[in-house]
Amino acid sequence: QVQLVESGGGLVQAGGSLRLSCKVSGLTFSSYVMGWYRQSPGKQRELVAAITTGGSTNYADSVKGRFTISRDNAKNTVYLQMNSLKPEDTAVYYCNANVDGRIRSYVYWGQGTQVTVSS
Repeated sequence: QVQLVESGGGLVQAGGSLRLSCKVSGLTFSSYVMGWYRQSPGKQRELVAAITTGGSTNYADSVKGRFTISRDNAKNTVYLQMNSLKPEDTAVYYCNANVDGRIRSYVYWGQGTQVTVSS
């Protein structure tokens, strides 16, 4: 059974920092591209950051220079360090794991963790 469990969300003032964690079990973590997505009310879910199996990263323009994604394959965990938070970063943040198999893609989601940034 695949599980992605996020933690680290909460309420923070603008300019503050949070570190999200996503602990993964039930799959070969090192084989999966890992990502963080977010969704705020009335908006579509959007990619925030992703990290490949080789450690390459990409970020949404809105978070470049402020957020850092990293992974620890020994701990089956992916992190999102969020600095200089803004009220517009307020959203539910979801962890994502995906890999392209021979026939189909495998995509898994966590349950989400709320991040609220007050002005």
